[in-house]
Amino acid sequence: MGKPTGFIDYQREEAKERDHLTRLKDWGEYQGRLTDEQLKTEGARCMNCSIPFCHTGIDINNQVSGCPLNNLIPEWNDLVYKERFEEALDRLLMTNNFPEFTGRVCPAPCEGACTVSINDDAVGIKNIERAIIDRGFEEGYITARIPKRRTGKKVAIIGSGPSGLSAADELNQQGHNVTIFEKADRAGGLLMYGIPTMKLEKAIVERRIKLLTEEGIIFKLNTDVGKDVLPEDLKRDFDSVIVCTGAETPRDLNIQGRELTGIHFAMDYLTKQTKSYLDEKDTPLSAAGKNVVVIGGGDTGADCVATAIRQGAKNVRQLAITPAFPNTRAEGNDWPSYPNVFREDYAHKEAKMIFKREVREFLTETHAFIDNGEGHVQALFTRKVEEISTETGVRFEKVDRGDDVIPADLVILAIGFVGPKRPLLERFGVELKNNRIDAEYQDFRTNVKNVFAAGDARRGPSLIVWAIQEGREVAKAVNAYLTSEKIEQYA
Repeated sequence: MGKPTGFIDYQREEAKERDHLTRLKDWGEYQGRLTDEQLKTEGARCMNCSIPFCHTGIDINNQVSGCPLNNLIPEWNDLVYKERFEEALDRLLMTNNFPEFTGRVCPAPCEGACTVSINDDAVGIKNIERAIIDRGFEEGYITARIPKRRTGKKVAIIGSGPSGLSAADELNQQGHNVTIFEKADRAGGLLMYGIPTMKLEKAIVERRIKLLTEEGIIFKLNTDVGKDVLPEDLKRDFDSVIVCTGAETPRDLNIQGRELTGIHFAMDYLTKQTKSYLDEKDTPLSAAGKNVVVIGGGDTGADCVATAIRQGAKNVRQLAITPAFPNTRAEGNDWPSYPNVFREDYAHKEAKMIFKREVREFLTETHAFIDNGEGHVQALFTRKVEEISTETGVRFEKVDRGDDVIPADLVILAIGFVGPKRPLLERFGVELKNNRIDAEYQDFRTNVKNVFAAGDARRGPSLIVWAIQEGREVAKAVNAYLTSEKIEQYA
């Protein structure tokens, strides 16, 4: 513990954001990095608790509390305070394969479980994590780790998102020959195309892919398993196959007028924008000059708001059927559970700067899409609702005189995902349970011999830290399978 009274002496330090009006003119990352002095101060705020809940990764009320990767947070906080950055990097990389991703896009359940946050602002764990890994790359501490031996075993991984990449990294370092099959033209999965560049610049993803390639991992891009490569060929040619395809099937809104043009899923919208940016071409799906309505109140919806603003939208509104969270923890949402409190995302700050108002509207249900007479959406018919608690959960009931018509030339559905896409899994013969691949945690085996599954395809839509954690754990299971050792030995 670098400074015993640090959490009393210092207030939380925030990384400086780029000027709102300036950053809206480009697609660069909106957030900067803490200075060395700020890092030292923030590291000093860590209490070095006797029981550091920040890295427990336990489930409370169906939400993760603390880091599922069990990052050694108090240890590297202390090392940063003492300006021993290379040692801090070593401790960070012991548990997290890709801190440059989590330090940018993870919602930081670690901070919600920080002991300081009981009475004050949490330690800025996420900002410290990002600074450690960025400095590691900049100062040359991170170089390719070429395995000294090869086992001769071959592993195929389907999907190059965070779970697939972390599984590949772990198995490659065990000496197995790993090939990743990715249907897109660039590796990274949602890291590449599902998260906008202003949150995660793609050079950061490409840098990691380049490093993994140097270390011996083979990437087969533009390769759609089930079409370009047959599942039976993978099962024949590889000693093990891991399915890490994510939960790609979007949740739809099957209401009147859904067949109208101008209504798109969030991932389609974000992917087209990122691809056009990287290819230096105009996007085929732009919000320029349009009234945009984003349906869905989560992080993906916020990313769509920020994207629409940069594309030059005439107006943007974001609708959520759920109520706004309270400003402080509500009863039943006690520490160290994840704090469900009202937050202003980067996108909402930007929207206020442009439109001079809050763009989010809560307890609002979209009841129908309205035709412009030519088969294109021109408006939404919405209803105000109230949340009713019942013994089996909650339901939403219409409020009298809450109807409204909202102009919309472009509607983006950002209401989550329901599970992995079925055709590939059916070709493999893999069984599903509750719209997820049926494979037990820590074992990760499917019903098909030598085929494993991990990440969102197995556990359902979740956080990036869970995806990386599952990739690490499935690698242990596959390594045990390939070396004929008990999985329990690696648990």
